[in-house]
Amino acid sequence: MSGSILLLLRHGIAAEAQPGGSDAERALTERGQRRTRAVIEQLVARGLAADRLLSSPLRRARQTGEIAVSSGLAPRLEIAEALRPGGTAGAALTGWLAEMAPPRRLLLVGHEPDLSTLAAWLIGAPAVALRLRKAGLIQLSLAEPIGACGAQLELLLRPGLLLA
Repeated sequence: MSGSILLLLRHGIAAEAQPGGSDAERALTERGQRRTRAVIEQLVARGLAADRLLSSPLRRARQTGEIAVSSGLAPRLEIAEALRPGGTAGAALTGWLAEMAPPRRLLLVGHEPDLSTLAAWLIGAPAVALRLRKAGLIQLSLAEPIGACGAQLELLLRPGLLLA
């Protein structure tokens, strides 16, 4: 799996949690949709692309994934239960990559702190070393075998840098 690229995209700005409301059904706000689309369009304009997009099943992540697909960042959206908050994305990563033909460019859309914790583990940094903002992106270059300290951080992008 040498030469694989892993992109980690946090969902955009979502509605605040409501007492008694469903966290899984929290949607992107109108501002969150606009900002996420603008960020993703800037990424695509700069040549960023993924061969496969896996998203958390939570609504705000699915909506972010749908924006990524409609903007041309990835060909289609797949749902991955392992990307739920507190999920097992790290354990599933090798399998997801093995299902792809090289060169592999995998995009995961999910939540914090899970995405930054996964990235930190892959580069061998403390779990609190990275923080991914809403609609922010991490790009890692992966080495084989996939595991702790087997990746190189190539990009940690705050959305505001693209939208300024």
